[in-house]
Amino acid sequence: MKKFFDNILSSAEATAFKTYWYKFKKMDIDAASNLGSKIARKLGKFSSTQKTAIRNIRMCFPKISAAEEKELLDAMWDNLGRIAGELPHLGEFGYFQENSRVKINNLDRLDVYLEPGKGAVFASGHFSNWEVMPAVIVQRGVDCEITYREMNNAQVDKIIRDARAAYGVTLFAPKGREGGMRLMRILARGGSIAMMNDQKYNMGISSPLFGHNCMTNDAAVRLAHRFKAPIQTMTVKRLGGANFEVDVQEPILLDYSAPLDTILQKEVDNINRFIEDKIREAPEQWFWVHKRWPKQAWIDAGVM
Repeated sequence: MKKFFDNILSSAEATAFKTYWYKFKKMDIDAASNLGSKIARKLGKFSSTQKTAIRNIRMCFPKISAAEEKELLDAMWDNLGRIAGELPHLGEFGYFQENSRVKINNLDRLDVYLEPGKGAVFASGHFSNWEVMPAVIVQRGVDCEITYREMNNAQVDKIIRDARAAYGVTLFAPKGREGGMRLMRILARGGSIAMMNDQKYNMGISSPLFGHNCMTNDAAVRLAHRFKAPIQTMTVKRLGGANFEVDVQEPILLDYSAPLDTILQKEVDNINRFIEDKIREAPEQWFWVHKRWPKQAWIDAGVM
């Protein structure tokens, strides 16, 4: 009986998602982005994730005023709503074209990985419309597979995967030993992989972010060390509406001659420090609604 009702719920969820997707797909990009913003700013504050965002913000910015918090939350929902509106249009941003919606800084750093056999571990976080970054990587011609977490609803997942594939982004959800082996095979042949490093990952290691420890994915450091590959960070910032600026930073080069266990904690901490610095630059454009820290961190910080 439970499976029966789960199937009904899953079908209803998929139908609702398809309705949203095709409605926004029919709009032009700016109208879709603006409508997404309008809806999220109006309804977001009533969602269960609003409480998560408030706790995270208060824990990371303990001196924030009530007015500043309200402004930050509104701007956060503006960004998240715009992402929802823009998702069906990501293939239409005109990457590397004259009137592109995406400005790219330090493109020469990305072009290094166009060389055969020159791979990297791309690492970033959920900044602005984070979907722009993998599109930039593959549209430029870099041999790269993008790791992601599958959606719980298979029908929704397929729509998103198909839409991304249309503009060249092939997604890969690494699971278990075989998933790890595939990542290693990609790097072994000189290809690149890309992953997000700002989500909770219980199989990783504890590392501070805004002074509060959280379980952090250490795969980027482990894989980069094993294959002597650079960790290439990238970030994206919203410039206004559906227009963006992507920055390709100086790559992080590890001490490949040192034993992994002597550098792992330090380098994972460095990545979290990088993530924190980028959040501080534009806090309204980060994914505050994610339960990045354990509940105990909220308790210890006095925000719960």
